[in-house]
Amino acid sequence: MTIPLFQVDAFTDRPFHGNPAAVCLLDVPRHDAWMQSVAGEMNLAETAFLSPRDDGYDLRWFTPTVEVDLCGHATLASAYVLWETARLAAGTTARFHTRSGWLSAVQRDGLIELDFPALPTTAEPASALGLAEALGVPVEWSGRSKGNLLARLRDADTLRRVEPDQNRVGRLPCQGVIITAAGDDGHDFVSRYFTPQQGIDEDPVTGSAHCSLAPYWAGVLGRDTLQGYQASRRGGTVRVRLDGDRVRLSGHAVTVLRGELLA
Repeated sequence: MTIPLFQVDAFTDRPFHGNPAAVCLLDVPRHDAWMQSVAGEMNLAETAFLSPRDDGYDLRWFTPTVEVDLCGHATLASAYVLWETARLAAGTTARFHTRSGWLSAVQRDGLIELDFPALPTTAEPASALGLAEALGVPVEWSGRSKGNLLARLRDADTLRRVEPDQNRVGRLPCQGVIITAAGDDGHDFVSRYFTPQQGIDEDPVTGSAHCSLAPYWAGVLGRDTLQGYQASRRGGTVRVRLDGDRVRLSGHAVTVLRGELLA
């Protein structure tokens, strides 16, 4: 039996930018060990596995080493594939049952908009967390959101120059570290995300990190609708809109590979 397999660059409208995700379209759910093996074979930040149910799709996300609770770019890629292959009609809401509850995606104003939970950040001193030592730069503000630490740096130039000690980052009490600064080049804020704990030294564009960045920068800037740029080597733009305890994440996607999984 062959399984349709796609590779989609998410949060970009250009191939070889944004964050690549593999999307496997399953007829029926598969065993966890098999999905983890496929994700290791794909060796991308995330591989998404979709299987149909009466009210939508089951959606699970795996890095090359672990299953994760929430992933923005692979959800955006999954919705894009469903519409592109006509498994969902254009204009139909994509609904996903996940480890983070029900998530949805819609087509709006030429973008794909995800409905995700907001993950606010509670302040914690950087000195207690060891962030400055791990990042190699001073930290102006720091805090903890669900699973992640967030560190605000002096400016965008400082953020782009950061070369973290990944061994130290991997020992911090979190699943990953978000660094951020006020934006430049027309963006409201910039960010990067390091998660060696999940087998990814630096993730190219991280939707789930923007679930924390959106409420943080909305509070700082006094606006609910913002545009962020994740300043990784590949780079990608994420538009965010804070809506109560939810965050709307919007971006483009482009397919770079279509094939069949034979294993």
